[in-house]
Amino acid sequence: MDFLLNYWEITLEVLILWGVYYVAYLLLRGTAAEQVLKGIIVISLVIMLTGSMNLVIINWLLTRLLAISVVAFLIIFQPEIRRGLARIGRFGMFSGEKEILGEIAKAAVVLSKRGVGALIAAEREIGLRRYVESGVSIDSVVTNELINTIFTPGTPLHDGGIIISEQRIEAAACLFPLTQNPHVSKTMGTRHRAALGLSEETDAVIIVVSEETRKISLAVGGKMTTEDVDPKNITKILEKAYTPRITKRSLPSILKKILIKRKIERDKI
Repeated sequence: MDFLLNYWEITLEVLILWGVYYVAYLLLRGTAAEQVLKGIIVISLVIMLTGSMNLVIINWLLTRLLAISVVAFLIIFQPEIRRGLARIGRFGMFSGEKEILGEIAKAAVVLSKRGVGALIAAEREIGLRRYVESGVSIDSVVTNELINTIFTPGTPLHDGGIIISEQRIEAAACLFPLTQNPHVSKTMGTRHRAALGLSEETDAVIIVVSEETRKISLAVGGKMTTEDVDPKNITKILEKAYTPRITKRSLPSILKKILIKRKIERDKI
């Protein structure tokens, strides 16, 4: 405690820098920019180390390299940074997210009535960047009409699945991994196997509309939660499945976990 009081300015700076890095990491997690950000942090640490050791030439070279890296980072990963900044201040499920889930629900119901197969993945904590890169970039607002148009038979993007991230349709015609679960029914179709496969590898919520049976299904956590979702309740079911992402990332819950952890440590002492 005496150290913190005597060197409170240094302590404050360290906490601010740690906070900035942690927020930046959360914003860019699951994207290609994540690894580059880690590289920039490593270069920064090496610069501080070489500076303290008076390695002038190496320090000078790394300082110039860091400046170039930061500029290149801002230019190359501008889309990821833009989407990341849109997350700031979002603690809880606001009306925007509810509207998006409502649009997905409407699209699923319409596709079911038309007998059109569909595969829709809504990203949560784990990024779906590698699956986005397997499809065709869309980067569009989520609307019931657009989703129906994408999955209309005969259109160039109707095969595969679409990925929704940060309230936007990231890509369409994406390839999802098929489930490797040997206990899955042999009668299960490719769309359902792909939905299960993606839910096994990520925490995404995947909506499947069967072309043959016209049933709506939901895959979460490696399980097909319902074989046939009631169209009247699909919006509530989606919100319930999607909500853990918001709860886990909300600032109050994070602070609560930290306080509980500290209380347990004090009790042990």
